[in-house]
Amino acid sequence: MLDSRYDSKEIEARIYRDWEQSGFFNPDQCVAKGVTKKNAKPFSIVLPPPNVTGTLHMGHAAMLVIEDIMVRYARMRGRKTLWIPGTDHAAIATQSKVESLIYKKEGKNRHDLGRENFLARVTQFAAESHATIVNQVRRMGASIDWSREAYTLDDSRERAVREAFKRMYDMGLIYRGARIVNWDPKLQTTVSDDEIEWVEEKVPLYYLKYGPFVIATARPETKFGDKYVVVHPKDTRYAKYKDGEKIDLEWINGPVTATVVKDAVMDMSFGTGAMTITPWHDATDFDIAERHGLDKEQIIDERGRLLPVAGEFAGIKIKDARAAIIGKLKEKGLVVKVEEGYEHRVATSQRGGGIIEPQIKEQWFVAVNKPFMKSGKKTTLKELMRRAVAQKKIKIVPKRFEKIYFHWIENLRDWCISRQIWFGHRVPVWYRSTDAHGRPNGTPSDSRGVEMCVGETPKGEGWTQDPDTLDTWFSSGLWTFSTLGWPKETKDLATYHPTDVLETGYDILFFWVARMVLMTGALLNDIPFRTVYLHGLVRDEKGKKMSKTAGNVIDPLEMIEKYNADATRLSLVVGAAPGSDIKLSEDKVRGYRNFTTKIWNAGRFVLMNYRPEFAEVKISMSAADKKYLAGAKRAKREVARYVENFQFHRAAEHAYHYLWHTFADKVIEVKKGDLKGSDAKKAASAYRLLEAILRECLQMLHPFVPFVTEELYKNLPRKESEFLMIEPWK
Repeated sequence: MLDSRYDSKEIEARIYRDWEQSGFFNPDQCVAKGVTKKNAKPFSIVLPPPNVTGTLHMGHAAMLVIEDIMVRYARMRGRKTLWIPGTDHAAIATQSKVESLIYKKEGKNRHDLGRENFLARVTQFAAESHATIVNQVRRMGASIDWSREAYTLDDSRERAVREAFKRMYDMGLIYRGARIVNWDPKLQTTVSDDEIEWVEEKVPLYYLKYGPFVIATARPETKFGDKYVVVHPKDTRYAKYKDGEKIDLEWINGPVTATVVKDAVMDMSFGTGAMTITPWHDATDFDIAERHGLDKEQIIDERGRLLPVAGEFAGIKIKDARAAIIGKLKEKGLVVKVEEGYEHRVATSQRGGGIIEPQIKEQWFVAVNKPFMKSGKKTTLKELMRRAVAQKKIKIVPKRFEKIYFHWIENLRDWCISRQIWFGHRVPVWYRSTDAHGRPNGTPSDSRGVEMCVGETPKGEGWTQDPDTLDTWFSSGLWTFSTLGWPKETKDLATYHPTDVLETGYDILFFWVARMVLMTGALLNDIPFRTVYLHGLVRDEKGKKMSKTAGNVIDPLEMIEKYNADATRLSLVVGAAPGSDIKLSEDKVRGYRNFTTKIWNAGRFVLMNYRPEFAEVKISMSAADKKYLAGAKRAKREVARYVENFQFHRAAEHAYHYLWHTFADKVIEVKKGDLKGSDAKKAASAYRLLEAILRECLQMLHPFVPFVTEELYKNLPRKESEFLMIEPWK
């Protein structure tokens, strides 16, 4: 007997435990138990690994729901379905979080603890966070194969990272060199582009006299070493100046000799069309200096203070020095005008919170423009990434993001993969000194060299490993194939790679998705996935980004506790078109609890009217009943069509409307009289129809609301399968 009230807390915990214990999340078990044919077509996805820095938010919940819809649907369609779970060590984010907690509690930093002790603390924190995340994933109903769970910092991924680094180094695609990088003065490390947040700010734009030129800048504190003035070769205003011409002029701390440089990168419409460049502290300026072989001089140190080149301003933080520098320039008559309210974007560190100061540093890089041999032809990593989408090997949903993808690749620079932090995959390179004759452990001298070993820990004495760690995205870039056993040639790798779909937020299209294409192309000469599905951001009901500061965060676990998991899932799917942000409120979740109640009540009504004697009654379905059943099957086909075209929001809406407005409001109401009447044949016929349509409804709704549908299915008097989760979708 089904309870009149749907008790989600008891039912969800019990059902998920039953699902896990059945082994049907594992495709091997499905084959072994005859649920899936041995030669069935595979379907595989990997879970974008959540960071082990805390708990899952609504964005993660949306990701889990969309992926679970695909996985449950594929499994019911008879495909050999694999969904690989895992978590990401999230190097900078996790280290920063733990160091902050230690400092608040003990007043110590990582250097006070030492590398080994500090890493033990971080590892403990990551393990605790992992347990929380895994519990949340289960609460969402994700039908993940937990037997294949991975972690970006576990031993298997460590082997994959070392192998990938070694192979790419041997191919000439990884090198160490001095290039401009994003430097975080607060965290004292390089950071990747994805770890930068661009903040709009209004500042004065200063027009400064630079000899016969007037240049515009918002950052006068970077200008001490400027000795090049750049103009466009076609700018008629500066036609009289020759490329390479020397000009003596007065500058901040005295006379300088400036060189005219003509370069087509100049924007003639900005300011006066002339600018001085700071090659050490600006990526565009660095590129100009590289093209023209110009000198590069450091002005700001790694802690954001001015160096001796700034003269009287040396040692001052750049933010504090700006007003004083402008004051001196005014005294010298070098300030032409000040334009207030100039809007520009400032790069800030997502984790450290400070302003990013580009620096030229010796780092490890992946070369994206360097030609190398692949399948007997020369290519570049950038070209591999471009071709994968241009040649339709990879489909991006929605299609409009292809243009953004191509634009990003066209402007891609060599990827800095080394970080000056302790937590993460340590760069797999070892060094030891040699004497003038190349012998190990030589006496330090001017003729001393360095011996280097890449990939595996070398034998012998005197070796020191590179102290830096690798960018988190290096290990997560291997995710689709390292989780399947690479670098070993495993059965999983042969069966499930390339994966079918990579589902993630559009905000990391470049930083993760593109890098997976890069790494898979370089190491496997293949693509990592056939389709990229991009979901939007989950915002509050007013369309604002959720944040703890704004106090508008909705916790998925809290919603599950107050309403239920199925209602929470539906609230994240309905109205969420591919690549579009979704507005979410507690009222929306509450509304879908009403729908799960409707499903429960409709199913309960049908099942409570079952009588054992119905099995003995011979009936033939009337034309009207056949029409009702055909309508249910047609609705299920529409749901399938929407799912297969990645229109999950439409699939959910279609199933919702059929259950509520057709099955519950019309068909059940029409058949109630027959069920309650004295005519046994009519009652049996009515029940048989309602049960048949209920089965169709449970199937089409299961990928979206798996708990309530599984519980109702369990109570059907006649079932084809042990679980609705594995019942064939016909």
